Amino acid sequence: MTIKVLVVDDSNFFRRRVSEIINASPYLEVIATANNGKEAIDMVVKHKPDVITMDVEMPVMDGITAVQKIMDLAPTPILMFSSLTHQGASATLDALDAGACDFLPKKFEDIARDKQEAITLLQQRIQMIARRRVQRVPEKISGLAKPTANIASATLKPVLNRVPPKHENNGVIAKSTPIHRVKASGKSYNVLAIGTSTGGPVALQKILTALPQNFKLPIVLVQHMPGTFTKAFSERLNSNCKITVKEAETGDILKPGCAYLAPGGKQMLIAANGQIKIHEGNEALNYKPSVDITFASLAKSYTNKVLAIILTGMGADGRDGARLLKSKGSEIWAQDEASCVVYGMPQAVTKAGISTESIALEQVAKRILVELKHE
Repeated sequence: MTIKVLVVDDSNFFRRRVSEIINASPYLEVIATANNGKEAIDMVVKHKPDVITMDVEMPVMDGITAVQKIMDLAPTPILMFSSLTHQGASATLDALDAGACDFLPKKFEDIARDKQEAITLLQQRIQMIARRRVQRVPEKISGLAKPTANIASATLKPVLNRVPPKHENNGVIAKSTPIHRVKASGKSYNVLAIGTSTGGPVALQKILTALPQNFKLPIVLVQHMPGTFTKAFSERLNSNCKITVKEAETGDILKPGCAYLAPGGKQMLIAANGQIKIHEGNEALNYKPSVDITFASLAKSYTNKVLAIILTGMGADGRDGARLLKSKGSEIWAQDEASCVVYGMPQAVTKAGISTESIALEQVAKRILVELKHE
């Protein structure tokens, strides 16, 4: 059974190009196209697509407004296309807050080294998010985030429920640990490290906004994201969180209650004295930033004093770095399957026997505070 896709963009050329790529896959089919957000809403009602690709900037009705209305009317997995500018990054983050599942740069050459790689990536992203069943975005909860004209609220989140898996995991499905049954392990930590990809912006907001201002540890964040996006994302997190969040820079020293986001397009290393080093890294690496590289540096510098968490994301980045951390005695957790947008990265550490707990996104912050015996 093919995945039905609605393509929404005000450019005839881009609609045609995206449609050709989608229809080239035997598993995907473009069942309709729309010129703007208003038309998209009508097409959703009429055709009931499995996935929507959506441009951010369109006449009549923009992509962000369309996402909000679609999530209220007929919740559907949505993949956003965005320009790689600071303004484009901010708008895309607004769309993710409103309920979109994922995003890709609108210029295909920005997401892949060659044409075929870009085609494969787009097809894979659509197939992955099509497996999600999305629900209406809940109303904003007072007090957790200040309202803005750009809907930059940490509480405007999609509630994601996993479609029962057909063939993933080889029959092995990690079950969440109920939060009321867990107690602090008694281990001591010097740093909290979190790695994520697809679905990560929403997941990180959910976790970080729940941490208190006097959080005991420094936090290292690795999110697969273009360079222009990490600056905008760190600023958004900082405005919504009680802790401090910044895009990491060479020379920064890890401090408790501060989260350091790895810059997009670069690699982040942490020295034994807590000093951050940002460098270009090997061009052959698939991920920039890479969770594996940052985690490996933490394994060397912080050995058994790291609490590392792998959140939602495609692929297996973080598995090797997490394995190194575990070999040094550090603790590894993974987000559970049901709450992931894509159960790739968490599945990799879970199936490899590296993670000790599988935790629902809604419970991650609480579980962290329990583990650290935070008052």
